[in-house]
Amino acid sequence: MKSLALLFLIVICGMGGLGQKLKPKKRSNGEEIKFRTKTKDVCTMSISGDEEMNVRIECRSQDTSYWCEFAGKPSVCRAFRNNPKIYWNQVAVELRKLPHACESTKVLKTTMCQKAPTEALMRQIAAGMEPEDLADEDESVEQTGVRAAGTSPAHEVGEPLKKPTQHGQGSENETEAMKLAREHCWESLHGVCSYVFDIFRG
Repeated sequence: MKSLALLFLIVICGMGGLGQKLKPKKRSNGEEIKFRTKTKDVCTMSISGDEEMNVRIECRSQDTSYWCEFAGKPSVCRAFRNNPKIYWNQVAVELRKLPHACESTKVLKTTMCQKAPTEALMRQIAAGMEPEDLADEDESVEQTGVRAAGTSPAHEVGEPLKKPTQHGQGSENETEAMKLAREHCWESLHGVCSYVFDIFRG
């Protein structure tokens, strides 16, 4: 009798252990996977949901930022239930092969659930693109405008034009006296000779 009870206990424990092994693994809800595309865009894949899963992919390239969202029920796929982590890693591997993580990706591909029902597919439901902050460019344009506004014009309206000063011109007597000084005196004595000739010319 005792041996029979012991055998029954062993069978019960074995069934309990088997049930534990068949229990689906914990899903990767709230997990984030980072990756780079073929063109070196830096991306983050965020996973949420339970039976119906949602995936949001956000990427940043040199001149733009873009995003896309996917929805589906991969939980109907047995392979996903057994190991969701491998499923999402396969998705990331496929995305790394693309130049753009959202542009040509209507369905997230994996090798695990190819024969699963269509509802298991993660299909794209939304996408968008945002240009980079152009603050630097705006600032450059603004500084150019300030410089242009601060430039003083060559001539203000209403301001009388100044005639250029002509050096070496004076009265006719001074001019003639200087000519005579240049003709008859050394260069160092031009001033003195001009003064003398001016006195004699009266």
